[in-house]
Amino acid sequence: MAGTVWEEEWELCNDDGFVYKRKKRRQDSIAAAAPPVPASDPVVEKRQRRERKKRTLMKLRDQYQKEIDHWERLSNMLQEMEKSTHQQQTFVEFPLQSLQTSGSVCQPLIDDLLLQAEAQEAIIQNLANLCDVAEVMCKASDEGLKQSFFELPIWGTPCGLMASLSDE
Repeated sequence: MAGTVWEEEWELCNDDGFVYKRKKRRQDSIAAAAPPVPASDPVVEKRQRRERKKRTLMKLRDQYQKEIDHWERLSNMLQEMEKSTHQQQTFVEFPLQSLQTSGSVCQPLIDDLLLQAEAQEAIIQNLANLCDVAEVMCKASDEGLKQSFFELPIWGTPCGLMASLSDE
C-alpha cells in the first residue's frame, strides 16, 4: 500500500545520469501558474521563448558586469598601492655613504628609517585589507553556492526527505 502512495506522489528523474526522486507536479497547479496561451501557436511560443532567453541573458550579463566591476575596483586599488609604494621607496633613500658617528648627522637617517617603517606598515595594512575583501567575497560566493543547493525542490522538508529515503 505504501508503495502505491509513493508512486503517486514521487517520480524518478534522470538528468544526464544523475537519478533522483522529486514530487510529481500536478497539472492543475501548473496550468494555474502559467498564463493562458493559445494552444500550440508557434509564433507566440517562439516569441515567448525569445523573451525568456533575452531575460535570462540580460540577468547573466548583469551578474558578470557586477563581478567585473568589483574586480576592476580591486585591481585599481592594488595599482594605487603599488604606485604609492614606489613613490615612498624613491622618497626614502638610505644615505649610507654619508653615515658618520656624530649624533646630529644620524638624526635625519633615523627619521628617514622611521618614515620608511611607517610606509611599510601602511602598505602591509592595505594588503591585509585587500586580503580581507577577497576572503569575504569568496565566503559569500561559497555561501551562495551552498544555498542554491539547499533550495533545490528535491529536498522538501527533512521529515519528508527521511520518509522518502526509508520507503521502498
